Amino acid sequence: MTRITKEQVQHVADLARLTFSEDEIESYTDQLGKIIEFSEQLNEVNTDGVKPTSHAIDVQNVLREDVVKPSPTRKDTMKNAPDQADGQYKVQSVLD
Repeated sequence: MTRITKEQVQHVADLARLTFSEDEIESYTDQLGKIIEFSEQLNEVNTDGVKPTSHAIDVQNVLREDVVKPSPTRKDTMKNAPDQADGQYKVQSVLD
């Protein structure tokens, strides 16, 4: 087991552009060490005969088949436009 160091925590904090006090670095080092220790318990589980999977449950494609349908006409789509000009939707400028 590799123990996480304060220098590693500080390095990751620097990469993330985070600033921590010395007490916070000490606390995070301890907390991250406990998380790593806990996750390393998975290495002790006997997985002989267990088939590798990408999902814990059987996943099926739930998407519908593509069906080609005609597109609505411009006249039909413009019926819902609150304001239009030259066959296009007219909206308020976002730069105002």
